[in-house]
Amino acid sequence: MNVEEYSWVKASEYRENILLALEDKPRTPKELAETTGYYLSHVSNVLSDLNDHELAECITPDRRKGRLWAATDDGQDVIGDLKR
Repeated sequence: MNVEEYSWVKASEYRENILLALEDKPRTPKELAETTGYYLSHVSNVLSDLNDHELAECITPDRRKGRLWAATDDGQDVIGDLKR
């Protein structure tokens, strides 16, 4: 377990819930907003933060609309720790 990344994610309900929503499959920011009930702007900001920490990544960066985001391997490890 990467304690630093785990505690960083746990410090924000937004980060935790959005990362958990990426567990099963890649999703668009719009899907994440609908799933979590968060504003799309908040989802986009959190995805950017998760990307900066290498916990999530955009897997379709060349698309202008409907970009898909997925948890990285490190992100999946944090998800596993969150679900314990």
